[in-house]
Amino acid sequence: MANPIIKQKLKAREFFVAPGLQDMISTAVANQVGFDVVYGSGYWLTASSLGLPDAGIATYTQMVDRMSTLVRTSNAAVIADGDTGYGGLLNVHHTVKGYEAAGVSVIQLEDQEFPKKCGHTPYKRLIPIEDMVEKIKVAVEARDEMLIIARTDARQSEGLDGSLRRLEAYAEAGADILFPEALTSEEEMRTACAAFDKPMMANMADGGLTPILSAKVLEDIGYAFAIYPSMTSLVAAAAMRQGLQSLKATGEYDPDSLFDFKEFCGLIGFEDVWAFEKRWAK
Repeated sequence: MANPIIKQKLKAREFFVAPGLQDMISTAVANQVGFDVVYGSGYWLTASSLGLPDAGIATYTQMVDRMSTLVRTSNAAVIADGDTGYGGLLNVHHTVKGYEAAGVSVIQLEDQEFPKKCGHTPYKRLIPIEDMVEKIKVAVEARDEMLIIARTDARQSEGLDGSLRRLEAYAEAGADILFPEALTSEEEMRTACAAFDKPMMANMADGGLTPILSAKVLEDIGYAFAIYPSMTSLVAAAAMRQGLQSLKATGEYDPDSLFDFKEFCGLIGFEDVWAFEKRWAK
């Protein structure tokens, strides 16, 4: 069953932030820090598990397996990137059913053509509004309790007005949360949030087209919550590169820069393994 905390936060109008998690190590660390909502990013889960770009190459089967593992490992409610639903209407139905069965609390669906591309990269192509409206209706009918995020990538091809027109149609189709991707200024973000009564999601994608703003500012703009899909991945990649460069250049690295190994063993569950082995040792 999906974690109800996101519905509770939205009902209470309690702004929250959700870090993107690219693997189960980042998930274990997020558990330790105490996040109660996290984001399963298609871009970063694909990069970490397959070493491939977010360009519609990963399949539904691969991604639902990854999301299921994330839900199992995390103590938090999971918002999951469902891309385009991995195809047509039947695929959307199957994707929503599969993600909800995996324990996902919120699924994000977007209006790009399949196969899709990362929202902050070029050459995105959109499906007609009417086709995405049907996808949203199918998703709403297929879900039991899971919330539906409708994302539009129209800003770069149809402008802000086109994005808002699409979101209005998606809201009428039954989407619970609206997500205008790749807005390019704080002014655009305020205009979008002011246009709708439904909860709005902000995407703080480091290195992307949208300005990175503090949680306080995003709440003031009118967003219900924000995801930070790339932060943990880019932090980890920077730290790994620094350590590897030092090892290659000098044959040494700074042990004080490492996460404590004994602490990590506890995070990943070895203490339970040791307790089991102690009890059942022959």
